[in-house]
Amino acid sequence: MNRVASSLAVAALVVLASGWTAGASSTHTPNVVLQQADGTPVLLAAYEGKVLLIDFWASWCVPCKTSFPALDAIFREYEPRGLEVLAVNLDEERRHADAFLLAHPHQMPVLFDAKGAAPLAFGVKGMPTSFLIDKTGTIRFTHEGYSGNVDVRYRQEIAQLLSEK
Repeated sequence: MNRVASSLAVAALVVLASGWTAGASSTHTPNVVLQQADGTPVLLAAYEGKVLLIDFWASWCVPCKTSFPALDAIFREYEPRGLEVLAVNLDEERRHADAFLLAHPHQMPVLFDAKGAAPLAFGVKGMPTSFLIDKTGTIRFTHEGYSGNVDVRYRQEIAQLLSEK
């Protein structure tokens, strides 16, 4: 095996071991209904025309304890440039989500889906999972899992989507 192939094989093993994947997709965003903290419904279709990052997380998810604050930092950095971020909590019991949110101060919007309809519609296979959606409502990038070095990738993809007309 040559040096390039060896490097690619090692890189693939590192990604698999970390549980993180990223990929391009061309699926239109499912029009699911989520809820704000007060129970007000939110339709994802309302975000068409904007670049949107949707992150599915739960209080029991160990990597979410790291990814949640990192995504909030990305939200604070890119929100003035037009990025919308929705952190979708999937805890069945709201008190667990509330305790997590109290321990992790944030500015990004948090929505709730205790019944789990949204992750089914999106095909979520593990936690956390994030989707970057372009202005036409097309899912362009999917991130499964989280490791500390993916923030650079998020920023590149967000910049690309924000620059598109």
